[in-house]
Amino acid sequence: MLAESVVPSPAVAVVGRHNSGKTTIVEGAVAELTSRGLDVGTVKHHGHVGFDIDVPGKDSWRHRHAGATETWISAPGQVAMIATIAGEAECAQIVRHMPGHDVVIVEGYRKSGLPTIEVMRAANPHDAQVAETFFRAACDGLPLTCDFVQATRASHREAPKPGAPVDPGKMPTEATVAVMTDIPIAHEAAARYGIPSFDLSDTQGLCDFIVRTIARPRLTAVIQAGGESRRMGCSKATVPFMGRPLIQRLVERVSHAADELVVTTNEPENLGFLREAYPQMHIRLVRDELDRRGALPGIYTALKNATYDAVAVVACDMVFASPRLVAAEFQELWHTGAAAVVPANRNGYEPFHAVYRASACLPAVEARLREGDQRAQAFFDDVEVRAFPQSRVLMAEPGGRCFINANTPEDLAYTEKLARDEGDELIL
Repeated sequence: MLAESVVPSPAVAVVGRHNSGKTTIVEGAVAELTSRGLDVGTVKHHGHVGFDIDVPGKDSWRHRHAGATETWISAPGQVAMIATIAGEAECAQIVRHMPGHDVVIVEGYRKSGLPTIEVMRAANPHDAQVAETFFRAACDGLPLTCDFVQATRASHREAPKPGAPVDPGKMPTEATVAVMTDIPIAHEAAARYGIPSFDLSDTQGLCDFIVRTIARPRLTAVIQAGGESRRMGCSKATVPFMGRPLIQRLVERVSHAADELVVTTNEPENLGFLREAYPQMHIRLVRDELDRRGALPGIYTALKNATYDAVAVVACDMVFASPRLVAAEFQELWHTGAAAVVPANRNGYEPFHAVYRASACLPAVEARLREGDQRAQAFFDDVEVRAFPQSRVLMAEPGGRCFINANTPEDLAYTEKLARDEGDELIL
């Protein structure tokens, strides 16, 4: 991520019985995914009460044992937090506090509600029992929602076998999205249920699956800075706002939702200072693709120059542009497969605080441009546009000021007063 992210991380849980080899699977997957350039977070479920990541007697340990309920340990390149809580943290709550990763891999937490990857190892007797029960259930056509253990015993008129019984709470379920195993009947059972299965050693195959079905796609954010504005009397990008060029405010806001940041401008020579101010962001300054100006040509330039298929387009005069709204629109685009997610209210669409799928929208935009159309919404009837209603905008950004434009010096003064009055110099 370019900055402290507001984009939720997708997560998957690797589950199995004790000694199934979950840690080995997670370790291999993290190494492989990281080598592919993905940002991976992990969560480990520790089933026993009490653990400590600090050595007794060290300063942080002394802080906590003196009564601190939360202690942060910070060192160059590392930070850790230890907190005292009532009960046990929900996995979903933990993942919510880990935004901006391409994927979070959770070890354990079978009942988290996350999609799960089930691990079964032939050398583990408990896994062998589960595989047999799983296979019988598949052969009997039992749904993944049922209690396999009781159902297979009843259908086969069996008494419980001697020894440790199969725990019905540790079986594959409707949350199971993949199986990793070296047990042939487990592979066959998975195939009967239409669940992908991989050999225990097939880390690459598993990671291909995670990248294809679970990992977060990347997002390009494009700030449309244009050039001289007749109504403003000068370039909106460089007009002073709270003591700095307005474009810096937009960069700092939008970067919290983006993997790549592009600024479209007809004055790249005047915006080169952005690269010096934010070297870690690798901002690209791009000239308009077409000689003619207009809303639709601006969207064309944004889609044409984005590295990633998902493209957020934000106008540089939207003083209160919201990274949280961009993130919410991106989630909607990703999960629905729509071509565009565009905020809509009683005044119509807001196409310059929206997210587009370049592969779907670019051909439609090009076709409309060939017809001479300049309107931002000209291509909306040609692709699947998902309206993002005001109620959901307010859920993402309760202030609801995201679409205020500063078109004139008077607008600029008004929005600057709003920002100062509400202490809106920092957004996070």
